Amino acid sequence: MAKKVLKFGGTSVGTIERILHVAKIIKIEHDAGHQIIAIVSAMSGKTNELLKLSKDVSENFNKRELDVLLSSGEQVTSALLAGALTEIGANSKSWLNWQIPILTDGKNLNARIVNMNIESINKFLSEKGIAIIPGFQGISREGDVTTIGRGGSDATAVAVAKIFDADTCEIYTDVDGVYSTDPNKIPVAKKIDKISYEEMLELSSVGAKVMQSSAVQTAMMYNIPLEVKSTFTNREGTKIFDQESIDYSKSVTGVAYSKDDAKITLMGVEDKPGVAANIFEPLSKNQINVDMVIQNISSDHKTTDLTFTIKRDDLSKSLKILKDNKDIKYQNLSHNDKVSKISIVGAGMVSTPGITYKMFRSLADEKINILAISTSEIKLSVIIDESDTVKAIKKLHTVFDLD
Repeated sequence: MAKKVLKFGGTSVGTIERILHVAKIIKIEHDAGHQIIAIVSAMSGKTNELLKLSKDVSENFNKRELDVLLSSGEQVTSALLAGALTEIGANSKSWLNWQIPILTDGKNLNARIVNMNIESINKFLSEKGIAIIPGFQGISREGDVTTIGRGGSDATAVAVAKIFDADTCEIYTDVDGVYSTDPNKIPVAKKIDKISYEEMLELSSVGAKVMQSSAVQTAMMYNIPLEVKSTFTNREGTKIFDQESIDYSKSVTGVAYSKDDAKITLMGVEDKPGVAANIFEPLSKNQINVDMVIQNISSDHKTTDLTFTIKRDDLSKSLKILKDNKDIKYQNLSHNDKVSKISIVGAGMVSTPGITYKMFRSLADEKINILAISTSEIKLSVIIDESDTVKAIKKLHTVFDLD
């Protein structure tokens, strides 16, 4: 008998019919003798619907109340799924975040799970019960409801798997695993049967939507076995495993893209120690994450051009912060929010020469201009014009033998 954490995303529980289907999946696993904790997202579209309601009230809706509002989506799903399981003869019960409780640290809309009480749920599991927990949320030390960022149900599932010492954590979604790229854009994309935590972390951080990157990072830290599988088919999913099992023979595992980036360039910045810190510190204090950074020094070593990328939603706020920043001097400021980030990821990149050249040559052959570059041991990312996104993905997917 294994203790399993099963997480079901928004599309998996998007309608009553799908919730009834999920209930059957859970009951089959439970009837096989496993202890089951199910983590659920809000029904697809519900979080956006709640966000719209808040904006109808105010464009600057109070963040504490927004967390209370947004967390209700997962709570609705929890009750419906527990009710559906009860209807088909399973002993099931839902727990809200404050009833467990799921303790969090950090600010509203961006908290992180630090601990949870396992006693009552473990007792229920030992009595052949099925526990349903809402994802994406918790409760602060002050007793306020908090949420842990969009896609946070993955993070909840991995945290539950760790704290409850589960044998496995299975992420159910609308695709039957992790693909070499977006199958909706590239029909010849193929499913990856096995992938390392490191590769999955890089893919999820650069645009692959299958799993939240912080959830992968937590699983990697605590060596929690993960599997991504489909709610709607019985096909084998993608297993995500530890570094010792990395296949270094394949140079590139997948191609990911993101269309939610924006590029900012400060031209003629005074080149002296502390300038970069003065630019980025106010952005950090406003919870704006800076991704790629490129610096070009002038020939006289007196000025520099500084380019960096941020999330597109943060563009207007970032521009205001930069323009109001009295600690920096620059000649001009430009921005571009019609860009996309294209990334190739693979454990074998570390030991395969020529990957960088091959990527750049492929894009050049398609007359695609590179606006910014970022690298790590197993990832190479570039910023390009958004209009070239699909063309770039197709070319790289073919060049690196992923079709």
